[in-house]
Amino acid sequence: MGATRVSFYVLNGTDATTRLGYACRLTEKAYKLKNRIHAHARDAQMASALDVLLWTFRQGSFVPHELLATSSEAQAASVAPVTIGSADAGEAVPLPAADLLINLADEVPAFFDRFPRIAEIIDGSPAGREAGRARHRFYRDRGLEPETHEVT
Repeated sequence: MGATRVSFYVLNGTDATTRLGYACRLTEKAYKLKNRIHAHARDAQMASALDVLLWTFRQGSFVPHELLATSSEAQAASVAPVTIGSADAGEAVPLPAADLLINLADEVPAFFDRFPRIAEIIDGSPAGREAGRARHRFYRDRGLEPETHEVT
């Protein structure tokens, strides 16, 4: 596998659904390109919100996905093209293989290097921007060159 490619998507909006809405759009696009996607949420509440939103974010959209259980057997056996997990589920739990990690947590997950592509979605809030800058430094400190895309 080649070097991990990291893309930051910087959004203007600051409300709670801004990042989740963009994550849905990005997930749908990657799914239509036949990629397997793992979305990593900050906590179980955010994971559940993303789970619901993936069914409803756009009329006529269909993104088959699975909210991962906390048991390692259930997660490793997942066949859904899109899986959703969370930081509070624990890092020792095995994840299904995927082409893209969409990170919605405030920190970079320890398993980030298992993915050939990583998408970081940053909202316009001061806290969101600061957490994004910290994650950008994290990747640069590991020899990766993140791309940044301003999303309007």
